[in-house]
Amino acid sequence: MSTPITAEISAYLKHGDYSVAVRRTLDYCLDTGDDELIDEAIQWSRNFHECEKQDDDKNVPADFLSSAERILQHAIKIPASAASRAYPLISAHKAAKTYSSGNFSLKPISLQLNTGNVLGVVGENGNGKTTLLRCLAGQLALDGGAVEYHLLKQPDAYAIKNHIAFIPQRIPRWYGLLKDNLHFSASISGLHGAKNELMVNFMLERLNLSSYAHLTWNQISSGYRTRFEIARILLQQPRLLILDEPLANLDINAQQTILTDLIFMAKGAHNPMGVILSSQQLHEVEKVADTVIFIKQGNCVYSSSDKKEKITSTAVEIETTYTHDRILAVFESRQVELQYNGGFYTIISPELTAGQIIEKLISSGVPVTYFRDITYSTKRFF
Repeated sequence: MSTPITAEISAYLKHGDYSVAVRRTLDYCLDTGDDELIDEAIQWSRNFHECEKQDDDKNVPADFLSSAERILQHAIKIPASAASRAYPLISAHKAAKTYSSGNFSLKPISLQLNTGNVLGVVGENGNGKTTLLRCLAGQLALDGGAVEYHLLKQPDAYAIKNHIAFIPQRIPRWYGLLKDNLHFSASISGLHGAKNELMVNFMLERLNLSSYAHLTWNQISSGYRTRFEIARILLQQPRLLILDEPLANLDINAQQTILTDLIFMAKGAHNPMGVILSSQQLHEVEKVADTVIFIKQGNCVYSSSDKKEKITSTAVEIETTYTHDRILAVFESRQVELQYNGGFYTIISPELTAGQIIEKLISSGVPVTYFRDITYSTKRFF
């Protein structure tokens, strides 16, 4: 007997993708709501992370796989709460903001986010990403348009603050031990006694913070401060999580891990939520976001939700030792535009598909060391 998620986890275990298998198993057990099973999964995860410290992710506890099988078979027998269907969470209707100095204004932007979905906001620094996020979080008053919070009957400042969690790029300093701060966050969210201990231990394991539980602010890196803030916020079970440049302090491996973890949690049955995040890491965000919007000088110049209406040409990015003229010669009379940014060439064509472009380059002997289809990527607008 298996379910789609147990089949997914079993595949990870089979192919040695143990880290993601552990994280998904923790999610699955949390969705069952069975405290004993959650605690068993936490202990199993701890044993794995103890072995992982030896710098060999294939070095797992002797009973690792058999314990995983036992946990999954136990979880199958417990009817987990079904993840709620996606429903509207927040909408912006021509939301606009102008600062009193008049140096910058956010032009009217409209968007909608449902539970379980991720919205990525990308763009260069100083173009309005943080302003938009703070408007959506209710931290800045609008000068035009409106933001609607579909789950709130009376969206006053207090209700919005309890409904939405906003994590800024610069994490506010905290004092004392990391774990004590998590216990406090859980308690003000209504978790007490054994349930408080269980959920704090769960978040420590889920975000790989257990080794840092008894450390202070000065003893952990900026990347782990970001992980801590996410753990602290998730204990409060927000319906909407807004993160401003969450990837800025993370290494490249941690960036993708945190993003995929947020997706898994957003779509889970325990606390289905929406996620909005801003970033300059285009590729990482585009891999996980349901919708990506690109902001330039306060304007939303592109949204992936209407990409087919706005994009009429193929765009690919390549790296090669060939010169501009030699690449153009490959396409002969074909209508192709070639741009060079000092590191990569961008080939734009209203006629050829990405597959046809790369096939033409390879058959012509062009030494391509990097290729990416950016037809529907915000990368082409930078």
